[in-house]
Amino acid sequence: MLEPLRYLLLQVRNPDDPMLKQEVVCFADVLETDTSQVAVFDLLGGPLQDRDLIETDVVLIGGSGHYSAAGEGDWLETALDSLRLVHDSRKPTFASCWGFQAMARALGGQVIHDLDKAEIGVHHVRLTAAGAADPVFGPSGPVLQGLMGHEDTVIELPPGAELLASTDRVQNQAYRFVDRPIYCTQFHPELTCQSFLGRLNTYPEYVKKIAGLSLDEFRHSIHDTPEAAALLKRFVQQIAPLHLDQT
Repeated sequence: MLEPLRYLLLQVRNPDDPMLKQEVVCFADVLETDTSQVAVFDLLGGPLQDRDLIETDVVLIGGSGHYSAAGEGDWLETALDSLRLVHDSRKPTFASCWGFQAMARALGGQVIHDLDKAEIGVHHVRLTAAGAADPVFGPSGPVLQGLMGHEDTVIELPPGAELLASTDRVQNQAYRFVDRPIYCTQFHPELTCQSFLGRLNTYPEYVKKIAGLSLDEFRHSIHDTPEAAALLKRFVQQIAPLHLDQT
C-alpha cells in the first residue's frame, strides 16, 4: 500500500482567524486525506526554509483573509521570497486565490487591486487551447464552474507561465509553469458551497462590496463546483507522482 502524501499548506492568516483550521479541513476533504497529513507553515511568521520542504510531497497555498498580494510591506516581501523558494525547489505545488496572485507576483508577474474586475460566487471558467490540452484541466471540458472571491487581479503572468483558463471579466484565471509542476487558480477548487459560505460568514464585507447583496440574498446564488474540485484531485493523482522522486 502506498504511503499517503505529505502536504504543506502555506498560510497568510491572522492567529485569531477561524479560517486557519477550516482551510486545512477544506484541502484535506477534497484530497480525501486526513488533516494529520496537512502540515501548516505561517508565512506571516517568517521565511520558509529549505528544511521546511524536506518532509513535504506537495505544497498547497490558499486564500489570505485580509492580506493582499497587490500591496507592499516586509511581510509580503518575505512571503514572496518563500514562494520563490517553492518555485526553485520544483516541489509539486497547487495554489489558489491569494496563492495564485502571490506566486505570479513572486516570479515576475503583475497584480493590482481592481474592484471593477472583482468576482465573487460561482463563475464560468473557459479553458484556453493550452488548458484543453492539459492533463489536469482538459478532462473538465471547455467550460467549468469555480467558486471565487477576489478584489486583486493578475494582469500579467510571470515568465514561463502558460494561461489555462479565463472568465468573461478576468483573463488570467488559471496558469501553470511550463517547466515545473506548479498549477495556480484564481478560483477555489478546495471549497464547497458550505465551506465557501463559512468563509463569507467570517468576511461578510466582501459580499456587499462586490456583489451588492446581503449574505442571505447571496447564499442562494452559489452551489458546489465538483468539476473544480476534480482539478485538484487530478493534479495530485497525475502530476505530483511524476515529480516526487525528482525533488
